[in-house]
Amino acid sequence: MRNGSVIDARSASRLDSDVLVVGGGAAGLAAAVTAARQGLDVTLIERYGFCGGGAVAGHSGTVCGLYEATDDRSAAPRQVVFGFADEFVRRIAARGGLGDPVRYGKTYTRVHDPLVWRETADDLLREAGVRVIYHAVATGVLIEGDRVEGAMVYTKQGPLEVRARVAIDASGDADLVAMADFPCFVGDNGRVQNPTMIFRLMGVDVERFRAAYGMDTIMPPEVTDMIVAKNNGGEYRLPRAKIWLFTTTRPGELLCNCTRIVGADGRELNTLYYRDFTDAEMEGRLQMREYARFFRDNLAGCEASFVNDTGVQVGVRQTRQAAGVARLMNGDVVAGTKFADGIARSPWPIELHAGQKPRVEWLLQDVYEVPYGCFVPERGDGLLVAGRCLSAEHEAVASARVTAQCFGYGHAIGHAAAIAVREGIAPRAIDGRDLRQILNADGAALD
Repeated sequence: MRNGSVIDARSASRLDSDVLVVGGGAAGLAAAVTAARQGLDVTLIERYGFCGGGAVAGHSGTVCGLYEATDDRSAAPRQVVFGFADEFVRRIAARGGLGDPVRYGKTYTRVHDPLVWRETADDLLREAGVRVIYHAVATGVLIEGDRVEGAMVYTKQGPLEVRARVAIDASGDADLVAMADFPCFVGDNGRVQNPTMIFRLMGVDVERFRAAYGMDTIMPPEVTDMIVAKNNGGEYRLPRAKIWLFTTTRPGELLCNCTRIVGADGRELNTLYYRDFTDAEMEGRLQMREYARFFRDNLAGCEASFVNDTGVQVGVRQTRQAAGVARLMNGDVVAGTKFADGIARSPWPIELHAGQKPRVEWLLQDVYEVPYGCFVPERGDGLLVAGRCLSAEHEAVASARVTAQCFGYGHAIGHAAAIAVREGIAPRAIDGRDLRQILNADGAALD
């Protein structure tokens, strides 16, 4: 501060690009690579030094949403989502960074190595010619009237003005939407699903663990009952009883999704608020140690186990979402609704993480579709969204937010941005039915 004014004396720089993508999670990566493959000049900014978003920084550790759900426990995995998601899966698997499908209740998921994820993403970005700026954060939008024309970006070098013909908000938190003052909302009247601290446990005798608890990653009732008893008896502080433990691509390791992070007053923490985000990180690490101690003391094969790592940050399930020209409804998910302008499909259940026990509502042997309008802001121009900040009801986003679907959204929105730039039209003028045909031609297999 000088003479009462806030200053940044560093020189500002400017970049001009066809497309600006904010956020390098699954959706942002897919959008940037897809748009660049159409011959556009694409800039991707990402606050970490790697891509992956919640899958890597949040350590969610799995590629969910690829496979159909069924009550038939003998059924082999049936993949129903393709396009960019399928390409990424094949490429990371070829590097040894993705496990075979593992049982997840009535469906399957695949566990990935977060280091190999980063490398796979880097390769895709390099090959496509995307301009990548790591360790960068959007601090404001450049706007003329109701048209977004890029963003101001913080970098260690100094302020960066990125001008773009189309911007894609893949921040996960609808940051650009909020900065532009376009319509948005937070959860169910402000109530969101709680974050979680996922961690990796090493030194596990995986064969003994599997022999005791089976191949399903959702732990059996005997483990749930033991957690309840030990928590109620005061031996441990274990606020969540239904837990997921995944074997990984690494020997002797489990990926542990088991914490339930709430505020001291019992409310679900909202990581849009800096105090809640901070509290979530600190509480998450405390819970991680308690669960790890419980596993070591009580679970077969975990007697010599130790925590190897946690997520760089807590995994965030839900924050701010764009209000779009369309909205995915809770009923669409459970009914397997299809849309003429559906640009992504999902077989994943509503997986609502709130309260002591997550609620799972399955869609069996079917998929639902997400229409293009869920990614077009209700008001404004020059901006699209991709990822978990799509326009969707509270319970619907509890299904629509997962990794394979975010790849699908990015794939679609990357193509939409390319159409808008090449044809000189507003993203809202694009017919989602035409976009669907383009996606099918690019391997999405929506029909």
